[in-house]
Amino acid sequence: MTTNTNRTAAAPATSGKAKSGSFWAILLASAILEAVWATALGLSDGFTQLAPTLVFAVTAVLSMFGLGIAVKRIPLGTAYAVWVGIGAALTVGWAMLSGVEPASPLKLLFIAGIVGCAAGLKALPTSKLDKQHAEAE
Repeated sequence: MTTNTNRTAAAPATSGKAKSGSFWAILLASAILEAVWATALGLSDGFTQLAPTLVFAVTAVLSMFGLGIAVKRIPLGTAYAVWVGIGAALTVGWAMLSGVEPASPLKLLFIAGIVGCAAGLKALPTSKLDKQHAEAE
């Protein structure tokens, strides 16, 4: 009995949708960074406080950079709407949790609506851009 030691493993096929998942993760991280820079902007007191100003500058650049990467695979309109929506919801959520802004049931409902709309955009069928990338690979 001989054993074949020259086995080649077939590379698993990766669908365009699976690969676009990393672009969605980058977009989500960028939206979180948007909430960080927006919060830091408020704390910077018109850019007179050094630490929040530096946090603003670094996270704003990183957030924009991530958005730029995400739109390589996610249509710009969808990516921008999700980025702004999630970033805004997180910013308001943090402001309410930290006591900067009062919470109310209606405000929570509207924030949930923003998040729900962003999730709805993510759940939509594959775009032409995803199909083009999948065909090219």
